Amino acid sequence: MIVEQVWTGNAYRNFNYLIACPETGEALAIDPLDHVKCLAAAKRHGWDITQVLNTHEHGDHIGGNRAVIAATGASLLAHENAKDKIPGIDRGLSAGDTITVGKTVELEVLDTPGHTMSHVCLVSHTDQPALFCGDTLFNAGAGNCHSGGHPSALYGTFATQLAGLADGGHAGLRIDQSQRHAEEKAQGRHRRVHARGRGPVRSHVQLIAPQILRIRPIRRAAKKGREIFDRREVSSLR
Repeated sequence: MIVEQVWTGNAYRNFNYLIACPETGEALAIDPLDHVKCLAAAKRHGWDITQVLNTHEHGDHIGGNRAVIAATGASLLAHENAKDKIPGIDRGLSAGDTITVGKTVELEVLDTPGHTMSHVCLVSHTDQPALFCGDTLFNAGAGNCHSGGHPSALYGTFATQLAGLADGGHAGLRIDQSQRHAEEKAQGRHRRVHARGRGPVRSHVQLIAPQILRIRPIRRAAKKGREIFDRREVSSLR
């Protein structure tokens, strides 16, 4: 599995992603808001974008759909309950579905409500285990619930799904040096942004292993009782 991160450079500080099969050159575009950069990256690598996936329905995630699909003929994938919110969905996704990219990439769909009620995350079951988590989980916190989400649902997503990733078979994942370097760069960027009084850096892909220490405190809080993670705490996380 090859992952290309595309920095949009916009006011929302989005990252877009291309996930490619190294054998066939087929690629999946995740939330390709900056369609110009995503199409240019695919062309540069010689990849064929055959699928576009939206993690959820917000405009900064679906805004590039039309241009990418017009240029590539790709099919559009999104949560099955987002059909009235995202135009032109070809495949509605539900928990446990598998998305195949080329011959070598398999991604499992997680139904992860909270930021919105029609949100999906993807877990890779390939040579590079990873979590592609849209606006549910960032490198500096969780997504907000202000635009179509719900704090209780977000709590459930963390307590029953994401926290479990840390204690499952992924807990012993090897983190190679490039991943460590990327994590260190993200942490440094986070410190610099906060020093300037701005919000958290947005990163829409989270390698599972670096998230273990961050996820486990949430899991412990879940054991102590639902009231610990109340509406104010969840909605304040960005």
